[in-house]
Amino acid sequence: MSGDVQNQGHRYDWVKWALVFGLVISAIYGNWYYSAESLFFRALAFLLVLAVCSAIAFRTEKGSATWELALGAKTEWRKVIWPSKEERNQTTLIVVGVIMLMALILWGIDSLLSWVASLIMG
Repeated sequence: MSGDVQNQGHRYDWVKWALVFGLVISAIYGNWYYSAESLFFRALAFLLVLAVCSAIAFRTEKGSATWELALGAKTEWRKVIWPSKEERNQTTLIVVGVIMLMALILWGIDSLLSWVASLIMG
């Protein structure tokens, strides 16, 4: 029963997406048509249209799923244990050291192969 009620709310999602698409196209055309106007007002109008489009899009099934995903990501973000300053610095130094070591190894291999190639080619 609740699935039918929820499905009815998202039945006309295609209309909402068509409206969003139309508004975005209109905003792009309006930005071009009013290109002689101030950039500030054109940007302000575009941001207003973007806010309206976002409000409409978040009322669709995909939009509400995206919003739930963003809220879940925010919750998970808070659970992350960030490294301390010392750990960050030590890890950075290790990475730089490994990169320098690999650069020297690759330079050595390249020099050796160049020397062997020059011996073969004369």
